[in-house]
Amino acid sequence: MARHHIERRESGPVIRHTGTVMMLPLFPLPTVVLFPGVLLPLHIFEPRYRAMVTDALESDRRIAMVLLQPGWKADYEGRPPIFDIGCSAVIVHSARLDDGRFNVVLHGLDRVRILAEDQTRPYRLGRIEVVPDAPPAANETETMRGLRAQLITHLGAAYTDPLPAMPDAELVHTIAQSFDFEPLEKQALLEERTLATRTASLLNLLEMRRLSAGMPGGSSVTH
Repeated sequence: MARHHIERRESGPVIRHTGTVMMLPLFPLPTVVLFPGVLLPLHIFEPRYRAMVTDALESDRRIAMVLLQPGWKADYEGRPPIFDIGCSAVIVHSARLDDGRFNVVLHGLDRVRILAEDQTRPYRLGRIEVVPDAPPAANETETMRGLRAQLITHLGAAYTDPLPAMPDAELVHTIAQSFDFEPLEKQALLEERTLATRTASLLNLLEMRRLSAGMPGGSSVTH
């Protein structure tokens, strides 16, 4: 099994909108799912998304990452269907290159649902609402304690350093984004309604990868 390292970096500014519904630029990609509390570096090269970043930097620096649905290749230059659950983010670092491209780093904020789209910009603009995790059940604290212990036991031998003492959500979301799960698997994790069910699903995915790696022809887990 490959050995991994999770680096805990300083989080960017946590920005919250005063309401639960807002308009944000949408950045749809076919292979990237962003989770709350996680950092994501991106290279922006398409003209429409250069315009998106430029506008975001001149405003409140926020966008929403969304995953393209299967079949996106048929209309990538247009507006192919997207999943309606994504993650809002703030641009915490940006560097504009001489040719107009950008290197940016996003900091995931909240799970969001796309309610509608505005077609007036060259890039996609969505009317979104924040979708917080469902309130924890009465026994969820104890449940999460057990799930976290399973997660650390499962991953401990795969990491070069001890797993960092992250809060539960940060740890789960960092692992979910760091491993090379299929985009649809990550999307399913993001759509889980509670942290406990997301953690249980993450454990199931890791166990399936472990079993696959131990079978003839299986591959080691990487990220």
